[in-house]
Amino acid sequence: MEEVYSLQWLNEPPKWTEGERILSLEAAPGTDFWRKTHDNAVRDNGHFWCRRVSGDFMADVEVSGEYGALYDQAGLMVRLGETTWLKCGVEYVDGVKYASVVVTRDFSDWSITEVAGEPESIHFRVKREGGTFEVSYSLDGADYSMLRVAHLTDVETLAVGPMAAAPKGDGFSATFRGFEIRGA
Repeated sequence: MEEVYSLQWLNEPPKWTEGERILSLEAAPGTDFWRKTHDNAVRDNGHFWCRRVSGDFMADVEVSGEYGALYDQAGLMVRLGETTWLKCGVEYVDGVKYASVVVTRDFSDWSITEVAGEPESIHFRVKREGGTFEVSYSLDGADYSMLRVAHLTDVETLAVGPMAAAPKGDGFSATFRGFEIRGA
């Protein structure tokens, strides 16, 4: 694993703070990452705080938020560019927090699973081995359940980091704790 540069923003949120392995932000209204599926629209204005990583890796983060509007979302993203990326995290749908994964290779797809109870936070992990990406979640940061395995890209260097978006509502606050990237 090679760090090419320190963390930087793609679509910086209107308000954010960072310190002691905690990132807090206000997701702006009308933000999202989505491409073409079912409405042919392209949205690439969500907030993504990332660093470039080469080779295999494992990325972890604990996510919490004040979700309130349809599709409020916060989690991890792996990105080659506008047409090739993966995002996973909490997505708020009809008053329920779901563990969500979107894989985009020109067109976005979406898979979700309902999270039992109303946990304050959820841990997400993305593991890369070559072009294969395994996404898992945990309620306690110790026992992980796999959400999805997908092929994304074989390109060596990708951007990785926390992401958030508020497609439908007035925005919301999200907090990311313990973001870490390490060799797989």
